[in-house]
Amino acid sequence: MNNVYVAKLGKTVGLKGHVKLFIESDFPGQFKKGATFTTNKKETLTIAEFNASRGTVLFESINDVDSAKKLTNVQLFTSYEQTKEDCQLEENQYFWFDIIGCSIKDDDTILGEVVEIHRYPVDDYLEIKTSQELVKKDLPKTFLIPYIDEYVISVDVEEKVVTTQGAFDILENS
Repeated sequence: MNNVYVAKLGKTVGLKGHVKLFIESDFPGQFKKGATFTTNKKETLTIAEFNASRGTVLFESINDVDSAKKLTNVQLFTSYEQTKEDCQLEENQYFWFDIIGCSIKDDDTILGEVVEIHRYPVDDYLEIKTSQELVKKDLPKTFLIPYIDEYVISVDVEEKVVTTQGAFDILENS
């Protein structure tokens, strides 16, 4: 699926069709008038009005509370391409969807592939599916690497490689 989950809609606010918006993205700037999102129900919604301070949104063609109630718990998605267009990264920042699928290389050894990224209160963690050669050596099938400078040396999204240090020790002790 070529989509990024960015928000969830909550209960209605007022009588004109506004709903609470729970942003699940590091880029709240993408929620602006005219922005279009796909829902988990395969519908397209375009923002008519967004109030960041109140955390509410009004969509085009949703202009009463009854229509808005149908949006409760609906998830909003955007495409990878739209995300890259709307969201400006700083140096050494990467989109999660660019990191997922990268090989993990530690001292010239491929440990496995990033299959997911987990956000925990202190740090993000890369979930790694261990390479078959290492699984055959009785190492765990999956393990987690903290996404911090102590372990992650570099990320090359073009070559799809994350270079690490000390990650093999984490794998052995998992």
